Amino acid sequence: MYMRYLPDILKFEWDDGNLDKSYKKHGITHKEAEEVFVSEEFFVIEDIAHSQSEPRYIGLGKTIVEIWLFVVFTIRKDLVRIISARRMHREEVARYESIKKNTEI
Repeated sequence: MYMRYLPDILKFEWDDGNLDKSYKKHGITHKEAEEVFVSEEFFVIEDIAHSQSEPRYIGLGKTIVEIWLFVVFTIRKDLVRIISARRMHREEVARYESIKKNTEI
C-alpha cells in the first residue's frame, strides 16, 4: 500500500545527529534527500515494522539529477523529519517502477 499524504507546505527538521549521517554513510546530502519530496513521482509507504514509538514512512523517489533514493522519515506536526536516506537497491527500483506503472499521477 502506498500513499501520497504530506503536509501542504514542506518544512524539514533535522537533528544534529542525522544532518550529515546519510552523507557519511551513503554519500547522500540532506538537500538531495529533501529533493525527492517535491518530485511528482514520489511514493510513500507506511513503515509498520519500525513505527513503534511514532509512525514512520519510506519514501521512494528521484532527485533532480535522477538519483533513485530510499528515504525513511516521520512527520511531526507540520515538519518532515528525515531519519535516513540512501540510494535504492535494484529490487527497490523495480518496486518503484511497479508502483509508478500502476498509479495515475
